[in-house]
Amino acid sequence: MAKKVCSFCGRSEKEVPLLITGLTGFICNDCAEAAYQIVEENLKSPAGAKGKDFDFSMEELPKPSEIKEFMDRYVIGQDDAKRYLAVSVYNHYKRLQQGGDDDVEIEKSNILMVGPTGTGKTLLARTVARLLKVPFTIVDATVLTEAGYVGEDVESILSRLVQVADGDVAMAERGIVFIDEIDKIARKMDNPSITRDVSGEGVQQGLLKLLEGSIVNVPPKGGRKHPDQDYLHVDTHNILFICGGAFDGIEKKIAQRLNTHVVGFNSVQHTRQIDKQNLMKYIQPQDLKSFGLIPEIIGRLPVLTYLNPLDREALRRILVEPKNSLLKQQVKLFAMDGITLEFAPETLDYIVDKAMEFKLGARGLRSIMETLMIKLQYEAPTTRKRGEKIVITKEYAREQLESSFLQEAAEA
Repeated sequence: MAKKVCSFCGRSEKEVPLLITGLTGFICNDCAEAAYQIVEENLKSPAGAKGKDFDFSMEELPKPSEIKEFMDRYVIGQDDAKRYLAVSVYNHYKRLQQGGDDDVEIEKSNILMVGPTGTGKTLLARTVARLLKVPFTIVDATVLTEAGYVGEDVESILSRLVQVADGDVAMAERGIVFIDEIDKIARKMDNPSITRDVSGEGVQQGLLKLLEGSIVNVPPKGGRKHPDQDYLHVDTHNILFICGGAFDGIEKKIAQRLNTHVVGFNSVQHTRQIDKQNLMKYIQPQDLKSFGLIPEIIGRLPVLTYLNPLDREALRRILVEPKNSLLKQQVKLFAMDGITLEFAPETLDYIVDKAMEFKLGARGLRSIMETLMIKLQYEAPTTRKRGEKIVITKEYAREQLESSFLQEAAEA
């Protein structure tokens, strides 16, 4: 009988912990692990299978209308912001396809989305990420501080993008970054600061080189930079930056600017044309400067769009229509326990009315739904039988919400 030896390293069955038998040969556990690592490294490289996922032609590019149609499945309303976002992403794809033999160089158009809390800025970004063929990451500007202080350097933004690209720097250099809460790094006054503004103007200055396009030294694992560290060199010229922020209080700046134009015989007519309930639609770059963004960073975010505040009809649609609506999530949770869950129409109207009172947008819907369902989610798995049907009535919803609010008031 032939001696069993590994076909790769030549060691016998007695010299290895495990020898795997194949049709015409053998492989030991050590060689199997080494082969696995080789396969992993090749798949992660640009020439490997994973890199091929990001190779696409102009014919394969999702058109702006197709990108918006995809966002419509998950986000209700905000058609203007969707169009701006769809066009920016589409143009970013085309920039990646641009050859170097043309005299006309297409510049990237970073975008800034402004809107009240709970109107869907972050949700729009997350929805676009599902459709993209380039690395995409969402970062929060509130954790960024000026270099040398406790917090994260602006370069940590690119660290996360490289991590999403599985360490492939070339792939990350074609990616898209969504910077959330950009308004939280506004400087504290309209005039340039003569002292250190650790998490405001200093961070904006640090972001300039990223937004404009330069080669940045990036810590491979994120966090703070230190002298003994090896850096990744990331070119940001082809990275598209999308920023979002609530800019709470900027309506006062917009109102002040609009009032300065109301002069002369046409003043009354001009005042009537202004929608005082949605001043955000009149936002201009000078309003962002008054709020605390430095002119240099405003210039590097040339595409400015706004999100409308959500009215009662929009909130009702958000509750029911999207693919991952709050209503469908609750129904699915109970269906996994074999329980059929239904909401009476008047119950949905009551939830929307409460959300309008809270003035938290879609986030208010989520908090109300969680408060309403917590007792039933706790009891149903043990007290209800599989196949049973539960209907959430308006009376039950009012009872649960009022008891919760009374308890919170007593504890306060």
